[in-house]
Amino acid sequence: MTLSKQVTESLDDASGHIRNALAFAARHERAITITAIGKLLHDVEQLQTFDNLLDTIDEHEESNKS
Repeated sequence: MTLSKQVTESLDDASGHIRNALAFAARHERAITITAIGKLLHDVEQLQTFDNLLDTIDEHEESNKS
């Protein structure tokens, strides 16, 4: 089951906001804060990739049932 359009758009918006926070943090914050924001950005972006992977697996399983 793919992510809905609304969820995908919200995740894209969130990624953009987190990128902005990361850019600002890189100039003004401690390394631990930058690392945490970077991990958060990575997790949000990987969520979409992982969901696509799960869709591919589901499609493969369905085709094998036939």
